[in-house]
Amino acid sequence: MKFHVTATSGSEDPTKATLAFLHAKGAKEAGHDVSISLLGDSVVLLNPTIAKNIQGVGLPPLTELINYAKENGIPVYG
Repeated sequence: MKFHVTATSGSEDPTKATLAFLHAKGAKEAGHDVSISLLGDSVVLLNPTIAKNIQGVGLPPLTELINYAKENGIPVYG
């Protein structure tokens, strides 16, 4: 099964910004093909300086999830 996750929140809402990457990680770990699109405010998440300062409430740091996406071939479109 294929999944495409879309994010629209950026640094103004760290929890929502992180959720797209967390969902993609879960889908990949379950054996599915997955990709991520960053739209609107979420495009800033591609900036490493911004990403390193984002961590949602009760969630792993965004940089950890971005690294997972890179290491596991999850395409991120922004």
